[in-house]
Amino acid sequence: MTKIAFLGLGAMGQRMAARLLSAGHDLTVWNRSSDVAAALTPHGATFAINPADAVKDAEIVFSMVRDDAASSDVWLSPETGALNALPEHAIAVECSTVSHGHIKKLSDAFDAAGHKLVDAPLAGSRPQAEQGQLIFLVGGETANVEALGPLFSIMGSAVHHVGGTGAGSIVKLMVNGLFGVQLAVAAELLGFAKASGIDVAGASEAIGATPVCSPAVKLAMGAMQAGGFAPMFPIDLVEKDFGLLAQDGETLGASLPLSAATRSVYAKAKEQGFAGDNITGVAQLYL
Repeated sequence: MTKIAFLGLGAMGQRMAARLLSAGHDLTVWNRSSDVAAALTPHGATFAINPADAVKDAEIVFSMVRDDAASSDVWLSPETGALNALPEHAIAVECSTVSHGHIKKLSDAFDAAGHKLVDAPLAGSRPQAEQGQLIFLVGGETANVEALGPLFSIMGSAVHHVGGTGAGSIVKLMVNGLFGVQLAVAAELLGFAKASGIDVAGASEAIGATPVCSPAVKLAMGAMQAGGFAPMFPIDLVEKDFGLLAQDGETLGASLPLSAATRSVYAKAKEQGFAGDNITGVAQLYL
């Protein structure tokens, strides 16, 4: 049994935390909205009033929050931040999708405080989180990543150690960028088919049978035509992640023209009221 603190219980975090709890670990939870954290207490979790309180006895600390600002507040707030209260030998794990620049800043703060940080963003959505089928994209020292292996295996089906601390954030943005570009172009091409007057479903089925169509796009095209827009990866977060790509690309001197063009598509979808819809909802711009 490991003493774990879990910070951030949104759609993904609450499912990840529940799996750790069901595996018998000693879990302390914190969330900005306390009612979400309190919902886990009947199942054995301990409720903490702030991140610092949550981590004071922890061996491992996971964070799963929305963005750079939320992550910075969770770890670095002078009054309630987790870093100042972290036990000496604890390992901190940032699972949030945040910028590479933020992870570098966070890593510097951890190094200065003599603590260990691993960045471990993940691929997968709510069903994968519930089923323990997430894919972790991990950056950090080998010893720390290996120590986290048993916990990753409770929440996920695969762990890819892609480099030192910060490498996980880069690979995660690559994954989301590739996914977002594919679905944006699939949506506009379905609109192209509709405008031509051909059978959209038939065209989609034919494309799905070719080697150029990824499994993700094949599933998404079906959902787009069926109006399957229940949020798994909301457009608001898709656009946010493309913003992180742009931010890191500028800092690193990397050219990302297709990512920039794709971001404008999701921004337009937000403007038209689709921010809370799943990424497949981008099709509403065209169909």
